[in-house]
Amino acid sequence: MHKRIKLGMVGGGQGAFIGAVHRMAARLDDQFELVAGALSSNAERAAASGAELGIDPVRSYASFEEMAKAEAARKDGIQAVSVVTPNHMHYPVAKAFLEAGIHVICDKPLTSTLEDAIALGEIAKDSSAEFILTHNYSGYPMVRQAREMVRSGKIGNLRKVHVEYVQDWLSASISAGENKQADWRADPKRSGLGGAIADIGTHAFQLTDFICGEPLKELAADLTSFVAGRLVDDDAHMMLRYQNGAKGYLWASQVCPGNENGLRIRIFGENGGLEWHQENPNQLWVSMLGEPKQLLTRGGHRTGDLAKSVTRVPAGHPEGYLEGFATIYTEAANIIRSGRKPSDLSPTIEEGILGMRFIDAAIRSSNANAQWTPLG
Repeated sequence: MHKRIKLGMVGGGQGAFIGAVHRMAARLDDQFELVAGALSSNAERAAASGAELGIDPVRSYASFEEMAKAEAARKDGIQAVSVVTPNHMHYPVAKAFLEAGIHVICDKPLTSTLEDAIALGEIAKDSSAEFILTHNYSGYPMVRQAREMVRSGKIGNLRKVHVEYVQDWLSASISAGENKQADWRADPKRSGLGGAIADIGTHAFQLTDFICGEPLKELAADLTSFVAGRLVDDDAHMMLRYQNGAKGYLWASQVCPGNENGLRIRIFGENGGLEWHQENPNQLWVSMLGEPKQLLTRGGHRTGDLAKSVTRVPAGHPEGYLEGFATIYTEAANIIRSGRKPSDLSPTIEEGILGMRFIDAAIRSSNANAQWTPLG
């Protein structure tokens, strides 16, 4: 038996999509209990959001600064906080709670600038608390199956990686106030200088890094804002060069009609290839050289221990987005309870900094007419 970890949340109030996702994920494996929050930068909305979620009014705060100070001083204070704000607030919020000794579970990307990311990394080193980044796709069972196969040498030395993350929800101009999620993502003051490259491109990059483990040497990127007047990119495509000589291609776009959440990855080694689509998350196609193409399914025959360890329901029952988040939360709970450092399965602040280096390099490369650019 275990006691639920006392959880707080910053952001994620009324009208916020990702806050509700994090709350559901935190509850799914019965690891956390939401007891406090600073759910909006608007005090009235924060109070109303807290009341809707059944948070004690005494622990529904008007600001994250007040929350960090008050909860750190309580004997029954929160042990961890979920940060689900727009990107520009990740740094000050995470800083406040890390300095208060409270574990941080933060939505991606790590921050809105590389400078903030590096600074937050130094703060985390000096904190007694851990930092977990919620790259939820790394929690999918068949993604972990792919990782196990690649890293065990099943498909041989890595040669080619092709990853794409394609959506259509920003294909047209959106007026201010029309869509809360689009408003801040299209505002460089809140999102950072990256648009699609930061919002979904970082997921694509992290997926390749998580599965393959091969360091990216340099990239050549072409970022575009197709929608007139948009201040951040809405389409990004780039070539990738890995340290071992492998080559790759990454495409991230939010302006392609007919694509809802098309995250797909294909990986090829000298002996075989793998293919996984997020919209069919329970399937992994395996093509070994000279053999018939094979379909592995989540919970099915011939899946490995890494995939089985995060499989919750029997084969044939859909499992995906929320469960991927829940895996990250459950692994965070295990870290908090045991006092152990995160394993390489848990996205940490170092992975977040790498993601910010990726965004920074892509923007610098694009500004230099797709010049080959190392991750600085």
